[in-house]
Amino acid sequence: MRFDDLFDDLEGQLEQELHAEEADLRIEEERLRLGRLGLRDRMMALARERSTDAVAALRLELVGGTVVVVRPTTFGKDWLAGDLIDGSPWHPQGIVPIAAVAALVLDRAQVDPSLESSAATQDRLIDRIGLPFVLRDLGRRRSSVELVTATGSLHGTIDRVGRDHLDLAVHEAGTPRRDRAVRQYRVVPFAHVRLVRLVG
Repeated sequence: MRFDDLFDDLEGQLEQELHAEEADLRIEEERLRLGRLGLRDRMMALARERSTDAVAALRLELVGGTVVVVRPTTFGKDWLAGDLIDGSPWHPQGIVPIAAVAALVLDRAQVDPSLESSAATQDRLIDRIGLPFVLRDLGRRRSSVELVTATGSLHGTIDRVGRDHLDLAVHEAGTPRRDRAVRQYRVVPFAHVRLVRLVG
């Protein structure tokens, strides 16, 4: 009878140790997952409201202190694009370099969902498209833009895009890019671009 009690006790101890080891392993796996989580991943996780399957707006503080609210439509390698929610009846579209985000502003209810893994982020072409590619496309289309930089805002058209900078032909907002309308040309490093707002 005493051996039965001994074996039951040993079995209980072994089972308890196995459960503790499994719990420790799960905690360590979660720590590793969170350690690999990037800002882009957290924004992507928040962009989809789980309950309504609608696109959620993100509140972003940009380097320099400007706060923008954007409803993302696309996430690229190092940028996001979407509708800028600024109180106007129509929502202009914009592109935000992820390097220009100083903070993702969350309320308590958004913290845990931002830590969830975003399922559809692997092996998509858009995940490899960088900011220069998108800016080159805007230049090809001769799109009028407002370029928000570290020193202020400029209206114009992107003439060309280099590896780490762009050339902006500065002209009045709402006017097409014509040589006679161009007041100056600016060569702007990507590191100083905070927001590209599509004007027309």
